[in-house]
Amino acid sequence: MKITVVGAGAVGASCAEYIAIKNFASEVVLLDIKEGFAEGKAMDLMQTASLNGFDTKITGITNDYSVTAKSDICVITSGIPRKPGMTREELIGINAGIVKDVSSNLIKHSPNTIIIVVSNPMDTMTYLVHKSTDLPKHRIIGMGGALDSARFKYRLAEALEAPISDVDGMVIGGHSDTGMVPLTRMATRNSVPVTEFLSEERLAQVLEDTKVGGATLTKLLGTSAWYAPGAAVSALVQAIACDQKKMFPCSVLLEGEYGLNDICIGAPVILGRNGIEKIVEIELNDAEKAHMQESADGVRKTNDLL
Repeated sequence: MKITVVGAGAVGASCAEYIAIKNFASEVVLLDIKEGFAEGKAMDLMQTASLNGFDTKITGITNDYSVTAKSDICVITSGIPRKPGMTREELIGINAGIVKDVSSNLIKHSPNTIIIVVSNPMDTMTYLVHKSTDLPKHRIIGMGGALDSARFKYRLAEALEAPISDVDGMVIGGHSDTGMVPLTRMATRNSVPVTEFLSEERLAQVLEDTKVGGATLTKLLGTSAWYAPGAAVSALVQAIACDQKKMFPCSVLLEGEYGLNDICIGAPVILGRNGIEKIVEIELNDAEKAHMQESADGVRKTNDLL
């Protein structure tokens, strides 16, 4: 199993690290345009192999896509990171050109690959890959919902004062501060609805904290987060590589599901060896449907800039 990660910055390197540590891939190729940068990151990571007990080979390369040939899964993290005060949508002018070029080069050398898009604005970049390549829809996946759901569960566990392993919850909709739809109604602690433990006001605070999760970290760190995004990507990659049939909310091209068409937006999917094996339609109440529609309207506005 060969995995390529394009972009050796903080998110890409964390992604490569988590994939290697899980020890399910034979090789991870880390590619960057900055001379020697990916090679240095790969060497540093390989020097942790004996300490962390993995045998995955990590190869760093500067802008030579031939080294990525026959990759089973390719991850696109490249693009400029979000700066404090910058919305994901403001990134589109620069990142659209980067993502289009990267995806074209990857498919040239790995025509049967599955692409996972991380670059922001993620839903629009995922849509761009659909529109600019000939890959079938089940082989193009946007990462956002898996990360947003992890942040949602973190905030729920915090509010419940519970171990996070007790908590389950999901975020659908757009991967943006205003587009997320955290499904508080369906969130549980060991199968018991969290509404049994938390007040309506506290749940509303959890919802708002989840929505601004990325912006909160950007303000604290001075740049985008990288540990949780890297871990989210590695979970998706492992689910595909190991044919786990796990369900994650991912940005996927909808064609009638949830009443939406010709848009990439977060919805629960089953991931396996073929990529997206099924889009799961869950029954939303009227308020959730309205929030999903508002989220879709926001994503379409960004898509229009393409």
